[in-house]
Amino acid sequence: MRHLLLAAVLPLALAACGADSVWAPDAEVARAAYVTGEPASITLFTVVRKNGGSGAHSGLMIDGHQRVMFDPAGTWHHPGVPERNDVHYGLTPRMRAFYIDYHARETFDVIETKVPVSAAVAEAAIARVQANGAVNKALCGNAISAVLRDLPGFESIPHTFFPGRIDRAFAKLPGAETRVHQDGDPDNNSGVLIVQAREAAPKDAFLERR
Repeated sequence: MRHLLLAAVLPLALAACGADSVWAPDAEVARAAYVTGEPASITLFTVVRKNGGSGAHSGLMIDGHQRVMFDPAGTWHHPGVPERNDVHYGLTPRMRAFYIDYHARETFDVIETKVPVSAAVAEAAIARVQANGAVNKALCGNAISAVLRDLPGFESIPHTFFPGRIDRAFAKLPGAETRVHQDGDPDNNSGVLIVQAREAAPKDAFLERR
C-alpha cells in the first residue's frame, strides 16, 4: 500500500515544477501592505470535510512586519489582494473574512488555529514563503509542512501531504488557540469571488485607485 501511495504522489511532486507563476508589480504589493499592530503570530487555516473530517486544503497566515497569506495551490483570489506565487498581500480583516467565507460551505468547515511566535520567527516565516515559489495543485500540505518545519518551535510538524495531519500537530503547539468556522452556503461557490469583489469595491481604496 505504501508503494502504491508513493507511486501516486511522485508524479504530483514532479508536476509542482510546472506550477504557474503569478507576480504582482512592486507598486501594487507596496500599496496593499497591511500591518495589524498585533503581536507576531502564525495562523493555520485547514479546510475539512464535514463528512468524515478529512483535510482538503491548508493555508498559512503570518503576522510580522506585515500580514501575508501563503495559500499554496489555492483558488481564492481578490483584485484588492495582490499575489506573488501563492503569497497574498493586504489581508485586512475584511479580506481575511472573505478568505474564510470562500472556503467554508455546506460540505466544508474551516479550522483556524493561531500560535504566538517571536518577531524573528514571523519574519523568517514570511521570508520562507516568499522564497517557496508557486505550488502545484494537490501539494498544499506538502508545501505548508515544509515551510513550518524550517521554523524554530515548529519541528514537531510532520512533513506530510495531508492537511489533517498538519492541523492536529499544529493544534498541540504551545499557546495554540483554535476556532471553527461553519457556513451553509452551497457547495458550488464559483460565484463567491465575484460577490466578494463587488462587496469590497466601494470601500476598498486599492480598487478605487485602479
